[in-house]
Amino acid sequence: MSIPAAQGPAIHVQGLEKSYKELHVLRGVDFDVARGSIFALLGSNGAGKTTVVRILATLLKADAGTAGVNGFDVASQAADVRESISLTGQFAAVDEILTGRENLVLIARLRHLKEPGAIADELLRRFSLTEAGSRRVATYSGGMRRRLDISMSLIGNPPVIFLDEPTTGLDPEARIEVWQAIRELAAGGTTVLLTTQYLDEAEQLADRIAILHEGRIIVNGTLAELKALLPPAKVEYIEKQPTLEDVFFAVVGDTTKTK
Repeated sequence: MSIPAAQGPAIHVQGLEKSYKELHVLRGVDFDVARGSIFALLGSNGAGKTTVVRILATLLKADAGTAGVNGFDVASQAADVRESISLTGQFAAVDEILTGRENLVLIARLRHLKEPGAIADELLRRFSLTEAGSRRVATYSGGMRRRLDISMSLIGNPPVIFLDEPTTGLDPEARIEVWQAIRELAAGGTTVLLTTQYLDEAEQLADRIAILHEGRIIVNGTLAELKALLPPAKVEYIEKQPTLEDVFFAVVGDTTKTK
């Protein structure tokens, strides 16, 4: 049974702190995530991004502060929070021996959902994996595995999904595939909290971006708001050269639609 949507932000974090002995990982983190939006938590390795996600997913207890997901407190209503979320880590958690469809059917059955086959077929269609659904996952490309991993996390229609550095280690084509999948999640009403260390990823996907540095949110806003923090750009005539992405896809072709 799905958890009904609550009022207010999908995620609310206030004064979150976490330390490991003398190492202060989080030093008072505050942010809200609007429902149906993509929120990027940007920071370098060790900034505390995964720690925030683990606390919000009830996998780790905070030392101080409060956090709520879908209207439920992560400390006192952990079971309700778990019913409301799905977590996709940095590496695809798929069974390579099974086919893509079998992976999806397995998760649907473990969740005791009716018509697991129909659920699997719909997710394969949604993530452009129908033709690959009968193949063993061991034959999938990195982008296809990641899309399958994300589709598995949507079984049961969780209103909030955490994507912890979802494109780590992927090639340029696979990253574009995953980006498209994330955009489609938000378009369908799912709230996405995305952690990343890639600046272009946050710029491409996020409705709002927060930069986590040394355990604190040092800036939080839309891309336009963040750009406004810098002096206005000078208007100069510059001949636009193709980007590396333009060159890459011109040479290899855009194969994302055929996978």
